[in-house]
Amino acid sequence: MKKNALSITRADDFAGWYQQVIAEADLAEESGVRGCMIMRPWGYGIWERVQYLMDQRIKATGHENCYFPLFIPLSYFAKEAEHVEGFAKEMAVVTHHRLMKSEDGGLVVDPDAKLEEPLVVRPTSETVIGTAFARWVQSWRDLPVMINQWANVVRWEMRTRMFLRTSEFLWQEGHTAHASKAEAMEETLNILEMYRAFSENVLAMPVVAGEKPENERFPGADATYSIEAMMQDGKALQAGTSHFLGQTFSKAQNIRFQDKDGEFQFAYTTSWGTSTRLIGGVIMTHGDDDGMRVPPLIAPYQVVIVPMLRDKPEDEEVLAYCKALAKEIAGLKAFDEAVRVKLDISGAKTQAKRWSWVKKGAPIILEIGPRDMAEDKVAMIRRDALYQDSGKLDTKFLAKAEFLPEIPALLAEIQSAMHGEAKQRLDGNITRGVEHWSDVERFYKANKKYPGWLEVQWCKATGDELEAIEERLKKLKLTIRNVPVDAAAADGSCIFTGKPAVERIIIGKAY
Repeated sequence: MKKNALSITRADDFAGWYQQVIAEADLAEESGVRGCMIMRPWGYGIWERVQYLMDQRIKATGHENCYFPLFIPLSYFAKEAEHVEGFAKEMAVVTHHRLMKSEDGGLVVDPDAKLEEPLVVRPTSETVIGTAFARWVQSWRDLPVMINQWANVVRWEMRTRMFLRTSEFLWQEGHTAHASKAEAMEETLNILEMYRAFSENVLAMPVVAGEKPENERFPGADATYSIEAMMQDGKALQAGTSHFLGQTFSKAQNIRFQDKDGEFQFAYTTSWGTSTRLIGGVIMTHGDDDGMRVPPLIAPYQVVIVPMLRDKPEDEEVLAYCKALAKEIAGLKAFDEAVRVKLDISGAKTQAKRWSWVKKGAPIILEIGPRDMAEDKVAMIRRDALYQDSGKLDTKFLAKAEFLPEIPALLAEIQSAMHGEAKQRLDGNITRGVEHWSDVERFYKANKKYPGWLEVQWCKATGDELEAIEERLKKLKLTIRNVPVDAAAADGSCIFTGKPAVERIIIGKAY
């Protein structure tokens, strides 16, 4: 019988499986501060790849990188009440700037070192960047302003989970200012499409892109758009957001400019971001009961060579053969980049090293022993297709001369296959045609473990009516995810109110 590398399976305990993948794949660990994690080299290496490839796309669309302070004066938030209310319970606040020794020799806050104004540890940067925009923008000639920053943020979460919801996380946040509403809306939707394409093409993680309902908007935004990914347990993960802020922040922070007619106008602004939450999404989209499976485009190492060393004289020859092999592989190109290869010469036993890289999810693992060297072959394990139908590990013994030129195509095939598998799961777990609320209740009561999503029609309720709908959904632990941009036109009645429907929405359980 097949014995998996992990002791917890997805079917038995998805949440426990997720935590075990993070530990066994050496992605991250607890830091000693609640809700904050240490990202280990393999986990951070994945983030570096995400950052590098995302940054290329951000700059290609005309944005420039900059950096703003971690600490934001509390008064900056006071200018925008709705925004502050949205983040107030999550803000970490610095009130003093010095410690002192206590009578027993410990350290305590020096009461005489109180700051004149409390400083908020950055939860997001609309307020501090808006203040800068107010200085930078004077004329229509100064627009558009299109910037991005890679930074960390702090939101003091009550219930935390590594990568998915942490008190501190890494992200990119884009901020732009425009002369017209149309231009700002175009930016918002262009970024939404950039995120959708990045998730699909780079992370191999299919998503549904669309607009959030009124109750799910970013605090202070006129409209919020998201990409929603389906995890293997049928829950949704909001993987990226793009916000049309209208003139809310520009009026609060006096971001105005003189137009071509000499009249003063308030700018239209946007903001958008993705974070290390994407790594959580990759784990739950692609992982299996042997650990992580990393799409080749974001794998820190795409090919890992494990020499089979046995403390024998031929070890030096095997190692030399592996070094030469690594050099040859590094000279190849896949996805217009040099293939990233790792020669694992750590002191662990061969079997332990093999399974370590299986759990990490390296796309291609090569084992090289004396016999392989003598026959000029490689023993290849393809991580996305680990087992034969019989349940045995699917190790292929291939002539090196024939295998090496095929590596770029094989990596592309793995990338495509992982996306295809996840896309099939997404499409197969969105149920349509549900027309009555009682059917929604029956559906989720009958599918408690891995329920998937429903696409239903609604009247685009607002205000009190929307709050009542939200309460009904909450009883089933459901939320409205978004209004898919490619959904069919409404042609029926609202599932909540019976009124004529105006659009289709996705509802489901979510992280």
